[in-house]
Amino acid sequence: MAKNTVFPHTWTLNCAGRLLVIRPPLVMGIINITTDSFYAGSRHSQIDDILFTTERMLNDGATLIDLGAQSTRPGAKSLSADEELQRLLPALEALTHRFPQAFFSVDTYYARVARYAVEAGAALINDISAGQMDTDMIPTVATLGVPYVIMHMQGTPATMQIDPRYEDVTKEILEFFIQKISQCRKAGIHDLIIDPGFGFGKTITHNYQLLHHLHVFQVTGLPLLVGLSRKSMIYRVLQSSPEEALNGTTALHMLALEQGAAILRVHDVREAVEVIKLWQYYHEC
Repeated sequence: MAKNTVFPHTWTLNCAGRLLVIRPPLVMGIINITTDSFYAGSRHSQIDDILFTTERMLNDGATLIDLGAQSTRPGAKSLSADEELQRLLPALEALTHRFPQAFFSVDTYYARVARYAVEAGAALINDISAGQMDTDMIPTVATLGVPYVIMHMQGTPATMQIDPRYEDVTKEILEFFIQKISQCRKAGIHDLIIDPGFGFGKTITHNYQLLHHLHVFQVTGLPLLVGLSRKSMIYRVLQSSPEEALNGTTALHMLALEQGAAILRVHDVREAVEVIKLWQYYHEC
């Protein structure tokens, strides 16, 4: 058996006293408690539906479930923290009661939402703005004892796709992460995950340049989360739709794994788990 050098790291993250081990790569299933997320199949509003979908994702092999209570698609209208909590907390409380051993991530850029979410049982905070949309977020997460996912985004969801520009997209995002990692460490956050933010303030060309050089981010020594699932960088190239983008998603997941992705954030858990199993077997032979 040849040694797998593509995924050489093992990360152990402290999720409020529970340990999350990343090796081999893990799958994070997406649950959107919204009515306007870009992919209709990810939208859920009823508790029974959320519980059923989560159970299916866990049975299909998801290690993490990411809950988002407001859409962050391009041009999306922002909800207040109170509106987000009204959507989020009933679902999160029901989920942590039904699945106490599962790891639930909450997708929010509000410090107040993050605090209430962790009190309700969330194990990670996933912030598309890396603390830039709420300056209280980083110091708040530092007090919560959970891992923090920091994502790169140029602009805000309302403005990010108007005219994104970079001289060198990979270099500029790496510099952003180096600065943000230092800020988080100084604040006292121990466990970090980085997400380059495919589709967040990037053209289709930027996205593929970023995917081509994804291995560069391994220099940070941190686990790399990749969110490619059913995004416009797939369906616009294929001239299709989010509903028809599963096959393209699977193809790009394999490329991301080859570049060092540690967590795949997906709508379709079973298919992503199969990609990881095949990728792992390929490198073990």
